[in-house]
This record gives sequence, structure tokens and C-alpha cells, in this order.
Amino acid sequence: MADWKLDGTYASTSGEVRWAAFGDPGGEPLVLLHGTPFSSYVWRHVGRALAAAGHRVHVWDMPGYGASEKAPGQDVSLAAQGRVFTGLLEHWGLDEPLVVAHDFGGAVALRAHLLHGARYRALAVVDPVALAPWGSPFFRLVGANAAVFEQLPPALHRALAREYVTSASSPGLHPATLAALVEPWLGEAGQPAFYRQIAQADQRFTDEIQVRYGEIGIPVLVCWGADDSWIPVEKAHELAAAIPGARLRLIEGAGHLVQEDAPAELTAALLNFLHDHRKGRQ
Repeated sequence: MADWKLDGTYASTSGEVRWAAFGDPGGEPLVLLHGTPFSSYVWRHVGRALAAAGHRVHVWDMPGYGASEKAPGQDVSLAAQGRVFTGLLEHWGLDEPLVVAHDFGGAVALRAHLLHGARYRALAVVDPVALAPWGSPFFRLVGANAAVFEQLPPALHRALAREYVTSASSPGLHPATLAALVEPWLGEAGQPAFYRQIAQADQRFTDEIQVRYGEIGIPVLVCWGADDSWIPVEKAHELAAAIPGARLRLIEGAGHLVQEDAPAELTAALLNFLHDHRKGRQ
């Protein structure tokens, strides 16, 4: 991850957040949200392409993830992340940015918008955690036994984390990419943080907003990897139908981690959507 540095800091209610902004300082502001168990690193290719297209791109690692603070007792729930994101937008001085959110980041962006008044010019969600039921058998097992999993020998934990992250990709991940995605979850702080964020993943945080998707009045794009084995593609159709006027774009050959499996196709879909909703085009 030597080529991906987050040099900004924000003191959030859930710990220090690391962030970065790049691209034309005068460009249309665009914010990227990652999911779990990932970090902003998954956006490195797509983010740079969006910046090259004229956007001012903002990325951040959620508290408990990536380069941001990881600490015992830390609240890294979806509820907390929604509040943190709302505060971060204020810290950045962004009133109505374009927002692109993956996986849990989709729920974070939706909660910030529906519950905390965060305003977006347009929102694209990529394989988001948004509709019940969700949570794999692995999630349920870890959630009920997080304290036990935290005590796994480091080598066993590394193998488990690698296998879990690998399963998010349909064609498979390059070894260097896999190592970079797993690295933040290793070591004295990373290993318990990995199980902490799973233990706090509670469906009630999406249940609170799922009933309000019909209230969303901004342009929305739903992107989905057609080969997603984590969240079935049927959920893409269900979500697009629940949000008034939402567009749906399925990306063939991609699993849950679309940014790694089909970055060019995802970038093209996002640019097409975002171009339609830049300032001065509405």
C-alpha cells in the first residue's frame, strides 16, 4: 500500500479518521466510501480514473478500518459510521457532493442521507448492504463468538482473513492486492479489529432505513457485480425498484469486489451516471 497514503486526519466520535483528497481542487467534489472488510485502498484505480476525468476525489478509511484508528471498545457500527460520515462531510465543507459507496459504505451513505440530513447531488451504490436479510453464516458465527476468534493464533487468523477476502472476488485477486487488503487486519491492533467490526454488524441498522428508500429524491445508480456470491444479484433488482427513478447497471464477470474484478467497466458506468448529474446539468 506504499502508493496509497491518507495524509489527512479527522477527530471523529469513533476515533481518528484518515483521509485524502486528490484531483483538480476546482473539480466537482466526489466522495468514495468503502465497505467491509476493506478500506479506501479498493478505490485506488477507480478513484484515480475519476480524478483524471476532472473530479476532486475524497477518500477515507472508516474508524476501525484501514489506516484509521483501531481501539478496544470502539464503536464501529453502521450507526456510528453514519454519524462519522456526516461530520466528515462538514469537516470537508462539502454541501452536495457526488457520492459513490460500496458494500457497508452504501448503508453508511444511506443512513447519513436519510437519518442525519447529509445532502448529495447524486448517489451511486455498488453492491451495497441495504436490504434484509443479510449476514452470512460466518458473520453470525463470529458475532456470537468474537472474543474466541480474537484469540486465534496469528497464522490461523491470517489464513482466515485471506480466505474471506478472497471470496469477495469472482475471478480471484492478485497476490499483492490480497496482501494489501488483508494487512490492516493483522497484528496486535488489526486482529481484534477484524472481529470487532463483524460482531457489531447488526441488521437493525439497515432495517431502520429500508422502509424509507421510497423517500429518496436524488438521482441514484445501483451497480452490481453479476457474479456477487456475498449478496445475490436479485437484491440489485429489489433495491433499484425500491428507490424512485433509480438506474440499475449489472457488471458481468464481477463478484462483490467490483472495483478489483472489473475496474474499467465500473469506472465507465460511474462516469456515465456522474456526468449526467454534475453541476449545471440539472
